[in-house]
Amino acid sequence: MIRGLQEEDIETVLTIWKEENVKAHHFIAASYWYSQIGMMKRALPQSEVYVYLDSKDNIVGFIGLAGEYIAGLFVTHKKQSGGIDKQLLDYVKTQKNQLTLEAYEKNQKAIDFYQREDFVTKEVNVDEETGEKEFVMFWKK
Repeated sequence: MIRGLQEEDIETVLTIWKEENVKAHHFIAASYWYSQIGMMKRALPQSEVYVYLDSKDNIVGFIGLAGEYIAGLFVTHKKQSGGIDKQLLDYVKTQKNQLTLEAYEKNQKAIDFYQREDFVTKEVNVDEETGEKEFVMFWKK
């Protein structure tokens, strides 16, 4: 089930965000992600966030948006490859006419996923904070 973020979800979402960023972006020091937790904790309540609940009502994934920008899409490692990421993305696609996001060049799994979901690369930038190349990707209905 997908529903909007509630205040009591924030700590769980932060844990998923931290753990899955470290795993997905192994090419960036874990300390970078840990240093961003405070900012994320402040940003989550002001963002458009949807969580995915499993059959036991545990949060196992989420998608966060700032307008039409996907700030993050994460699914717990144990539940990856189960289609939860696609369900979350499809959910927001029904509400938006277009979406953009940034994906690190070295995160080929994410790039492949978004390309399968009809996102196209608009440009390539370098993330100033990490020094890593990232693709700016775009989807339109």
